[in-house]
Amino acid sequence: MPGNPPGSDSPRSPAGPGSQESSAGPGTAAPPPSAGGAPLTSLGTEAARQLATTAKSEPQMRAISSRWLLRTLPWVDVSAGVYRVNRRLRLRPGSGRVRFEQNGADDVKVVPETLAELPALRGCPDAEALRKLAAGYRVRRLEPGQVLAERGRPVKETFLVVHGRLTRFTSGPYGEEASLGVVANGEPLGEEVFVGAEPRWQVLVRADTACLLLALPRTAVKRLTDRAPALAAHLAGHAERSARPVNRAGEADLPVRAGHTGEPVIDPGFVDYELSPREYELSLTQTVLRVHSRVGDLYNEPMDQTHQQLRLTVEAIRERQEWELVNNRDFGLLHNTDYDQRISSSSGPPTPDDLDELLAMRRDTTVLFAHPKAITAFFHQCTLRGIAPRTADLGGHQVPAWRGVPLLPCGKIPISGRHTSSIVALRTGADDQGVVGLRPAALPEQREPGLNVRFMGIDATAVVSYLVTAYYSMAVLVPDAVGILENVRLGRPAE
Repeated sequence: MPGNPPGSDSPRSPAGPGSQESSAGPGTAAPPPSAGGAPLTSLGTEAARQLATTAKSEPQMRAISSRWLLRTLPWVDVSAGVYRVNRRLRLRPGSGRVRFEQNGADDVKVVPETLAELPALRGCPDAEALRKLAAGYRVRRLEPGQVLAERGRPVKETFLVVHGRLTRFTSGPYGEEASLGVVANGEPLGEEVFVGAEPRWQVLVRADTACLLLALPRTAVKRLTDRAPALAAHLAGHAERSARPVNRAGEADLPVRAGHTGEPVIDPGFVDYELSPREYELSLTQTVLRVHSRVGDLYNEPMDQTHQQLRLTVEAIRERQEWELVNNRDFGLLHNTDYDQRISSSSGPPTPDDLDELLAMRRDTTVLFAHPKAITAFFHQCTLRGIAPRTADLGGHQVPAWRGVPLLPCGKIPISGRHTSSIVALRTGADDQGVVGLRPAALPEQREPGLNVRFMGIDATAVVSYLVTAYYSMAVLVPDAVGILENVRLGRPAE
């Protein structure tokens, strides 16, 4: 049996793949193996990171959007917290829209109080008469292509459109039909029965889709006015006001003579104002930010923790602020646009013709806002017609445009359950009688214009609290400063 090598006290350990013995000699630690199994010859990255300072990004937030509405809106400083919009007296308000209650396919009723939205019934003091009028409406259905009224025929009924779309036509100079626009949900037809002695239809009205209407006979209106003196007096006063001379915008007219010769007597007059002008109070969005003092004391390098918390909180407040400017029922764009400044898409998707009509409703349009999916649907219609929309320069950014008007995305414009949306057209600026944003002139502890951060103290659990508040509102100086293309169908039709 062979002996051990000289100087060896124990049998030689077998060398092989699993052996931990190092050639460095007894008592020397073996270098750690690398990922491939071979021993490392230098300091590993995992160990080196313990002595290094990592490069970090600031905290990110996915909900931040472009917020084009806040960026393009001119802002007016309000020192008193209230902004009053004075206007000329308007004698012919636009057609209003009513609301309905539906308890089944054939059980549809108009909400009586909303009948006051109709021009002839606006400001009616007799609530009981409105309830009786509402009870007199009956359901009427139309099939696509069915004619509701013919030009020149007597107006025997007044209608409210519950659901569906109708188009008003007139005869052109060569006997052709010319469209005068769409009548959609909540809009009235034949409201002349309230004030006209022998009213006649001035247009032809035809259903584009299956329609559900509420109809009220002229004879029912006559019976009710005979029994309700307050209603009869109100309608007579409306007829008298409608007979006063007005300009093309429906405002009380100022007599002006032109082209005369000699020394005729010039009619005197004055510019009348609204006695109850609209006042906008500043709204607000608030939240309380809480930061533990331990975080600010120990973990404030290399980034200020409180600053980062405030930065993301302000971003969230600004996102909500833009949502309110679009959707707030008191001052938001979608709920404060005059009904006579609203049109519906002629065929469903937003077409170039629809946007042309929307732009033609005002003397100038500064910007168009639409949901990104509505913009996509519009571009698809342009592609079908072989039209390439151009771009416009807006603050150094090249943005899509139609007829030179920037078309900007606004994800705060909602999409309805029927997959429809709206496109909003704005004329902005106080000098141009447009739309302006409102904010306070100055705030204590102001961090940004219209936004302040106030220290609220430290509680018993050592948590520091800050009150973050943004004050804002929006004012429409004249009704035609805002227009809406409604019922815009999104998506692409099936091919």
